[in-house]
Amino acid sequence: MPESGTTALVILLPAAEPVLAAARRVDPALVRPGLPAHVTALYPFLPDGSLTDEVFAAIRALAAAFAPPEVRLTEFVAAPGFAALPAPALQPVADAVCARWPEIPPYGGRFGPRPVAHLTVAMGGSEEALERVAQEVRPLLPLTDRAGALQLVALTERGWEPRLEAPFGGERPVQ
Repeated sequence: MPESGTTALVILLPAAEPVLAAARRVDPALVRPGLPAHVTALYPFLPDGSLTDEVFAAIRALAAAFAPPEVRLTEFVAAPGFAALPAPALQPVADAVCARWPEIPPYGGRFGPRPVAHLTVAMGGSEEALERVAQEVRPLLPLTDRAGALQLVALTERGWEPRLEAPFGGERPVQ
């Protein structure tokens, strides 16, 4: 469990809330509390106490360089203790965030330098529970949403709280 003061850069996808609701119906403990449906661009990010105006400006500039991506979630994937919906349309955003802050390995380096952009549906749970989640979620797919912003969130004693919302707005950067 992350500590208070941990931050993350996430992309909210409100249209995917029914997916998390379906997983909660199977077992509420499978869905992490506190954040709505989202794709993580970089976690953990900088400690909450070290955020500066320069960091906020860099996040805004990065987000502004991307047109609001249309995200189509079509596939349910599961591995032991984990279920997700890949979000390939958000991979360029996640890659750009990670490239901007190369000193911060995504997920502490557990999944390599370029984890697949995804919406986590369930964490933990037995193979049987994840199969039940799959049965609930697959009929809800495909889902389409337009990502509106890159959001900086911080974990506090009250839960995850937004620190900055940086709207997408421009053209995709040249790769």
